[in-house]
Amino acid sequence: MAWEGKIVMLADGSATLRYYYGILLKRLAFSVMVAESTEEALKVMQDAVPSLILIDGVLLQTGGSDFIAKVKNRNTLDAVPVIVLADREDAAKRTAFLGMGCVDFLVKQVEPGRLYRSIQAALEPKPREHIRLNMPIKVMLGDGTSKGGAERTEYLTTISEGGLYVRTLYPRPKSTSTPVMLFLKHRTIKATASVLYSQPLKGGVFREPGMGMKFVEISQEDRAFMRRFIKEQLTSDLVTG
Repeated sequence: MAWEGKIVMLADGSATLRYYYGILLKRLAFSVMVAESTEEALKVMQDAVPSLILIDGVLLQTGGSDFIAKVKNRNTLDAVPVIVLADREDAAKRTAFLGMGCVDFLVKQVEPGRLYRSIQAALEPKPREHIRLNMPIKVMLGDGTSKGGAERTEYLTTISEGGLYVRTLYPRPKSTSTPVMLFLKHRTIKATASVLYSQPLKGGVFREPGMGMKFVEISQEDRAFMRRFIKEQLTSDLVTG
């Protein structure tokens, strides 16, 4: 995954919000370091350099420019992007924080997709647009008539509204298109997907055999349902008080 090895420093004065965003970031496949103050954040980052800093706007209201200056002046941190989580939209504060060198200004409780895209834009040369959810989901491949071959029931391990990764011992060739049926909660989603890459089971370092696929035909209603399903899986058991 593109996220492997990425670490976020999460600094927030609220234990509840540190828990909420910490769990959410872990579900997005990040490692997370936490701090309740700018002083603690700087201390923690002496031992481990994060890929990105996500910080509460309240912590930056007093001494914020000093914190940003210390980050930018430390050789190990000078290239680390900083994103602010503010309590509410405020044009003056947005301008001030971006002027300090922060790369984005988000308002709590930021929608997971918006947070995902902001982090992607800060870290990746080719940002992903859609959240990828890691969970086993039953999928039916093929309809017995297409080039993709006979029907086969498998399990996907990763899904987004743009595509999926299917765990299988029988990955199909690149560019093969095949009907797929996903079983999400009470809904059956029918679509057509094309193979982007295949990972066969072979000797050497073990990699989960399967294939990455993108949706080439899917209804807007089913795509919207998947978007809601992914958000629900990420946040349904999390509360911010």
